[in-house]
Amino acid sequence: MDATRDKREALYKWLHQHPELSMEEVETSKRIEDELTALDYNVTAVGSTGKVGVLENGEGPVVCFRADFDALPITEATGLDYAADPELGRMHACGHDMHTAALLGAAEALAQHKDAWSGTFIALFQPGEETGAGAQDMADAGLAEKIQKPDVVLGQHVGTMMEGYGVGALAGPVFAACVQTKITLYGSGSHGSMPHTGIDPVVLAAKIILSLQTIVSRQVNPQELAVVTVGAVHGGESPNTIPDSVELKVSTRAYTDEMSDKLNADIERIVRGECAIAGCEREPEFEVVGGAPEFWNDEDTAETVLAAFREQFGDQTSDFGRLSGSEDFPTIANAWGAPYYYWVVGSSDNPNAPYNHSPKFAPDLDPVLDLSTRAILAGISPWLMRN
Repeated sequence: MDATRDKREALYKWLHQHPELSMEEVETSKRIEDELTALDYNVTAVGSTGKVGVLENGEGPVVCFRADFDALPITEATGLDYAADPELGRMHACGHDMHTAALLGAAEALAQHKDAWSGTFIALFQPGEETGAGAQDMADAGLAEKIQKPDVVLGQHVGTMMEGYGVGALAGPVFAACVQTKITLYGSGSHGSMPHTGIDPVVLAAKIILSLQTIVSRQVNPQELAVVTVGAVHGGESPNTIPDSVELKVSTRAYTDEMSDKLNADIERIVRGECAIAGCEREPEFEVVGGAPEFWNDEDTAETVLAAFREQFGDQTSDFGRLSGSEDFPTIANAWGAPYYYWVVGSSDNPNAPYNHSPKFAPDLDPVLDLSTRAILAGISPWLMRN
């Protein structure tokens, strides 16, 4: 990998300096296509900005590896000499630039060393992971019809959730299913001095927010993961006016679809009940605005990949436990009905390094870029590499 390090680092820095928000990644998508085309991959556009490169190399299994490439609306404060322009108001605060550079590096290694492997490699670059829209966009755009079904779908994430420069994950639930809902409460506006002439949706919203806290504390087994978050409340403009409506934005997280469904059913029950008690003349409205699916790493695939990791990385191989965060990666694999496995690469050996989504988050370029690329090659090796 020494021969390509300068090129791969330059590509990573370019990606880092050109962050684009979810479903707006036009320039990044074009750069990905150019890089894949130069390596003789057959490139297919799938969805708004998604790109899929396919390299066939004789008989053998078909393996897909997915990387995401959108950025976040966060102003960078890393102090790096290749930091994104702060006037952009956006940055790669979650390592997606590293994911993309590593996959392009692995794609190049496979293109240059066809004598070492056989089969078909699918390099899939997905937009819009941060909003949960990108994987579904590719699935809805006919991913399963446009690209042949792989035997397995693999993916990785860099971050501080893995200690040091560790590599690995575990079977079963890894990330949580997530549902994001916009709830609109309808009261009846009136003058602030005459509250008795209206129905105050602000007071109603306050009661609902407090009531929602009892779902996890009183209606869920303490041994199960369940999170209910009210992340935004919007209503009214004047301190002396009771508004007509208030908007709540609520998210839930759970390891299973069953628990996710329960949480959201409980939310709707509580909201409708409080609205009825308040005497609202109009029913509340519920609109799902985002989320991510249930995420369970396939057990057999996990054992296969972890065995390869232990051989390649030794004591660096471990797991990071289960996380309450969410990922839309399973939607890609589910589009084909293929098994999947997803792991994490540690982004720093500093135990106090800024976490993902921090304006100061920055993977250590050396050795994380090499490590991430090697992890991809090691992960696909049980299927594609010749003995």
